[in-house]
Amino acid sequence: MSDIAIRAANLSKLYHIGRGQGKAGYRTLRESMMDWAKTPLRWFNRDGRQAADDTIWALKDVSFEVKRGEVVGIIGRNGAGKSTLLKILSRITDPTEGTVDLYGRVGSLLEVGTGFHPELTGRENIYLNGAILGMKRTDIIRKFDEIVDFAEIEKFLDTPVKHYSSGMYVRLAFAVAAHLDPEILLVDEVLAVGDAAFQKKCLGKMGEVAKTGRTVFFVSHNMAAVENLCKRGIVIFQGHVLFDGLQIDAIQYYLKNLDDDMKRFSLLEREDREGNGLVRFTKIEFMDVSGNQVDTISSGGDVDICLFFVTDHRLVSENIHVGLTFYTALGVPVFSQNTRVTQTKFASLPMSGMFVCRLTRLPLPASTYYLAVNVKVEEMYADYVINATDINVVEGDYFGTGRFLPSTLGVCLVKGQWRLESI
Repeated sequence: MSDIAIRAANLSKLYHIGRGQGKAGYRTLRESMMDWAKTPLRWFNRDGRQAADDTIWALKDVSFEVKRGEVVGIIGRNGAGKSTLLKILSRITDPTEGTVDLYGRVGSLLEVGTGFHPELTGRENIYLNGAILGMKRTDIIRKFDEIVDFAEIEKFLDTPVKHYSSGMYVRLAFAVAAHLDPEILLVDEVLAVGDAAFQKKCLGKMGEVAKTGRTVFFVSHNMAAVENLCKRGIVIFQGHVLFDGLQIDAIQYYLKNLDDDMKRFSLLEREDREGNGLVRFTKIEFMDVSGNQVDTISSGGDVDICLFFVTDHRLVSENIHVGLTFYTALGVPVFSQNTRVTQTKFASLPMSGMFVCRLTRLPLPASTYYLAVNVKVEEMYADYVINATDINVVEGDYFGTGRFLPSTLGVCLVKGQWRLESI
């Protein structure tokens, strides 16, 4: 038997931007007929030549082999092609060019609810997914209680999954994917939906799966998780494989290129962003309390984080929310701040402006941190950029004693008081 679990050869995937991107949902007969009548006009320009849709290669000439029992981390920025690769490996979509061979039963967790029938209950979906994986009913029954215990949804087991929260969806989906004995497990960034305890639980389970000799393909922005779980890392950028080697080397390669790109491109030019574009961040600046721009922040100091933005037109909404998250260099979230928790409301946005978030007594030890920023309008992301910028925090007298704690002892600083009591 070959020791190869996955073999990809010259995989490429072409998407047409604009075609079929019309209004979602049900369409009337009149709308369909109007589209049919206009179709010939779309294919020709004024000179009578055929007009091609804008296209993008989500993947281009991607080749690799994964051996049985390997745990591989897929690293890359948003839009790099990571999720497209997993969808091809999961047979959800076909490649435009190239081939992929899978040697073993595949379990995948790509998007919330992928593979679930919304009208069926949690119980029924467990059996459905097991059948899709080719498992016998007796094997599913043997694993059933373990799946339910892991997912922690026993109370809602006989409720249609369309009524589940996103967290319940993910817990059940991961439990099914990991426990039904797949020989190849494909996991996308959806673990970010769960809470910290659930993420730790999932990472532990993936470690167990790997130790049994099964293959794990893991996509994540959390470099610490990739470092701890994986032995090999593949870096993808704009649909191309840039690096394939030891996970430590892959992480260092990715972080070096990330720093270079942040210096080379302005925030407005960055393409690795999500959202509908109603609002777009243009730059981020850090100011001290006197209004002077700074390049570094002291531990325990006060700082204003200024998020500059532009819009196409003045936005009026009672539901505008802004947030930011600090991450370590390895992608571990440190803390978040957003207008929901502060109950700050913006009724409208000008065509250009800036959101200002003041952080008092910054509780971070000296190190380099990365910021993710986002703005939502009517519960939809208008703009969301991971690793939007970085900031250096230098030692400051956070404790007021002249003593410092290094970042190796924790990612946050907390002021406490000690006393001695007799018992």
